[in-house]
Amino acid sequence: MADNTLWVGVLTAGTAVLASWVTSQGTARAARIQAETTAALQRADQRRTARRTAYADVIEQAQKMGDLYWKVNDAHADPDPESRTVTLKDLRLRLRDAYATLRHLVRVVELEGPQEAAEAAYRLRRSTSDNYQALEDMIGGDADAIQRFNECYAPFWERVVALVAIARGVLQEGAIQTPVPQSALRARRPWFQNRPRAGG
Repeated sequence: MADNTLWVGVLTAGTAVLASWVTSQGTARAARIQAETTAALQRADQRRTARRTAYADVIEQAQKMGDLYWKVNDAHADPDPESRTVTLKDLRLRLRDAYATLRHLVRVVELEGPQEAAEAAYRLRRSTSDNYQALEDMIGGDADAIQRFNECYAPFWERVVALVAIARGVLQEGAIQTPVPQSALRARRPWFQNRPRAGG
C-alpha cells in the first residue's frame, strides 16, 4: 500500500512538473510571437511614417512651385517692360531654387518607394521643365511664351493630383492608416481659366 502511495505521489509530482514545463514553453512561445508581431508592426509603422513624410514634402513643394507660377503670370501683366523683366528674372531664380529642392525630395520618394509612387514623383518633377523653358522664352521677349507657360500648368497639376492619389493608396494599405492630409493639396483653378490673357 505504501509503495502504491509512493508511486502515485511520484506520478503526480512528475505530471505537475511536466504541466509546468509545457505551460512555461507555451507562455514563452506566445511571448516570442507577440514580440515579433509588435516589432513587425513597429517596422511597418515606421516605414509608413517615412513614406508619408516623403510624399507630403513633395506635394508641399509642388504647391510652392504652383504659387510661383501664379506670380509669373501676375508679373507678365505688368505694363512696365523693365519692371516686368526684373520681376520675371527674380521669379526664375526662385523657381530654380524651388526645383532643386523638389528634385531632392523626389529622390527621397524614390528611396522610400514603392515603385509606383517613385514613378509618379519623377513624372511630377519632369513636368516642371516646360514651365521653366516657357519662362526663359518669356524673359527673352517671345510674345507667345506666356500662352505656352499657361498651357503648362494643367499637365503639371495633373501630376500633383496623380501623386496624391497614389500616395493615399500606398498609405492606406495595412492596419494603420495615415493618409496624406487634404490640407497638403489646396485645390485651385488654373489662372488661365479666370484671368485675362496678357495684353487683353
